[in-house]
Amino acid sequence: MSADSIVKNALATVPKAVAAGVVDMASGMMLSIKTVESHPQRVLDILAPATRELFEGELVTTIENLFKQARGVKSDDRYFQEILISSTHLWHYFGRLKSNPRIVLTVVTTGDVNMGMFIMKCRELTASESV
Repeated sequence: MSADSIVKNALATVPKAVAAGVVDMASGMMLSIKTVESHPQRVLDILAPATRELFEGELVTTIENLFKQARGVKSDDRYFQEILISSTHLWHYFGRLKSNPRIVLTVVTTGDVNMGMFIMKCRELTASESV
């Protein structure tokens, strides 16, 4: 499936979704993005690098390695799989695709979303979609 298809599917299936995107962590590039509102290009330009920093920034990587060490995990796999952020009026979900953990799906919803449905639908997407 294409990144555009994943974004379209996210906007169609995640309750109260107002934006979705797909980020390639290897290149740090946004593969696809769609929002219901317009945003300055500067904002759109930094979304992929900001997502990469959330998941693979220097301090995040250090924390992951400390957790792995404390738990006796010997894998090179990334430890953090999902991040959920609340902002003033929105919820932001970031999740690695199971088929390719180097690809992150981002979905933004309104603040009044049913959180259980929001997380469940996002997890369904990260479990089933591939690029």
